[in-house]
Amino acid sequence: MADTKEGFFTRLKKGLAKTHDTLVGKIAAVTGRMHLDDALLEELEYALIAADTGMPTTMELIAQLKAAVKRKELTAAAEVRPFLAQRIQAMMTVPPAGAFGAKPHVILMIGVNGAGKTTTIGKLSAIFAAEGKSVLLAGADTFRAAAIEQLAEWGKRTGAELVRHAAGADPSAVAFDAMKAGIARGKDVVIIDTAGRLHTRNNLMEEMKKIRRIIDRELPGAPHETLLVVDGSTGQNAINQVKEFNRSVPLTGIVITKLDGTSKGGAVIGIVNETKIPVRYIGVGEAVDDLQPFDPALFSEALLQ
Repeated sequence: MADTKEGFFTRLKKGLAKTHDTLVGKIAAVTGRMHLDDALLEELEYALIAADTGMPTTMELIAQLKAAVKRKELTAAAEVRPFLAQRIQAMMTVPPAGAFGAKPHVILMIGVNGAGKTTTIGKLSAIFAAEGKSVLLAGADTFRAAAIEQLAEWGKRTGAELVRHAAGADPSAVAFDAMKAGIARGKDVVIIDTAGRLHTRNNLMEEMKKIRRIIDRELPGAPHETLLVVDGSTGQNAINQVKEFNRSVPLTGIVITKLDGTSKGGAVIGIVNETKIPVRYIGVGEAVDDLQPFDPALFSEALLQ
């Protein structure tokens, strides 16, 4: 397990390299000075904004830095980076909701097209299968035939069963059948894929609400997790997506994909800090084990080491 964690940390650090260079490069440049003054703090502010941390979160971090300086907790520029790492880790540490308990454990997956939602579902099914859990997948993204075929392929690879209807079928009907099957077959986990059209479209949100009602009717209290998959390379737009979806469909967690190769990894900090919704999983590549449970300590270390 330690080797797996160490291997993922190496990939995480590599994936966050551009954000690391954007943020740490500038921090290193300004903290190499002798004095911790207003000019240094202003340049740190620009560095955080450049990493797409977002204005509210950036201003909060700078305010914490200024307060620490005023209290004499920070007296040298060299102390800034470890202080930021500690504060960022604290910002991103939000207790997860939806712990395993009920059977089946039902996960509703939502997100816009192109974020990697269906691939994430496949990788999650692989994670659960490796833990010895039986998984049932529901292809309720019926508006995109390729999504159903993609799930079918993942099902073959991970041993997960798939409930599917024809392309264009009612997504709620698929969710209904999946719940019936998951309960009847004694599955440990049911993961329901959904349509990923633009989050600004009212009909999509209404569809999500309908699916949630059906799931709860078949198994009171479900879904136990509602996870939004966002593309980490979209930066501030990812924060907007989280807020928009959460207004209509209460989220229990976020999955952030495609952080490898982007300079906008700071958006992860802003997402959690502004929404108080925990990141559940993070992805830094195409391989199955490039999706891992999110660890705030590892993330802040990879970002600021």
